[in-house]
Amino acid sequence: MTTVATRPHAHVSQAAPRRRVLTPRRIGKWALSLLAVVVAVCWAFPVYWMVLSAFTPNALLRSTTPRFLPTRGTLSNFHYLLQSGSGFWPALRMSLSVTLLTVVLVLVFAFLGALAISRWRFKGRKSFILAVLFIQMLPAEGLFIAQYKMLSSVGLLNNVIGVSVIYTAAVVPFTIWMLRGFVAGIPAELEEAAMVDGLSRTQAFMRITLPLLAPGLVASGVYAFLQAWNEFTVALVALPSQTSQTLPLWLRTFMSASASRGIDWAQVMAASTLIAIPVIVFFLFVQGRMTSGLVSGAVKG
Repeated sequence: MTTVATRPHAHVSQAAPRRRVLTPRRIGKWALSLLAVVVAVCWAFPVYWMVLSAFTPNALLRSTTPRFLPTRGTLSNFHYLLQSGSGFWPALRMSLSVTLLTVVLVLVFAFLGALAISRWRFKGRKSFILAVLFIQMLPAEGLFIAQYKMLSSVGLLNNVIGVSVIYTAAVVPFTIWMLRGFVAGIPAELEEAAMVDGLSRTQAFMRITLPLLAPGLVASGVYAFLQAWNEFTVALVALPSQTSQTLPLWLRTFMSASASRGIDWAQVMAASTLIAIPVIVFFLFVQGRMTSGLVSGAVKG
């Protein structure tokens, strides 16, 4: 038996690292990523500037040289706004009352309307759908005189109920269309199967359909909340009294500049920050529930 001796390699060549080639596809991805960063910065900069200005003294804020980094911060702007004489707390109570009542009314009426046009075929259904579309197309400014006279005739000017009714009528049409897609996406056979198992129609709806509609209800509630919280023009007509103001109307009082002092933009930015805080808190509270309930209740346990 002969053994074949193998000569060891004197040198083992290492493979050279592969260089990334800039293909048109890779260049396109980098360009889109850069564009997304630019858009994100443009979107976030006004919010950053508002918060930064809220903690800046007004004299420094009105200087000709802008400062983009936090220097010489102060809490005096918030201290002034949170005092009892600034009017912030009554305006906050008014906004919370109007907004919460509007959200409840919108969800109730929009849910019933979406359920009706999605699940049942009744006489006048098409006319109802066309009416919803037509109302959505009407400009809000064209209804101010009629709304003012209507509220004045029933004594609901400067009233939480009066403003909430107007807000509800303005938000319900779009919310119906928003909920209609959620209702139409849930098969009616789920309720029928639950009824075969012994549940009544009401029990099947409450245990099966309603949990599946939770994301749609939360999304509609967020939309109604934002519309009612930030609304200005209707509130300006329906709340003419200085003692009954929502937060957007209260913010307008800081824009009345005197000839000697001018507008205190630091307080305006601080007030805007305070108005934005409840919206952020509300969204953080409900965002985890916007996807919950998609399949809960659909599995027989």
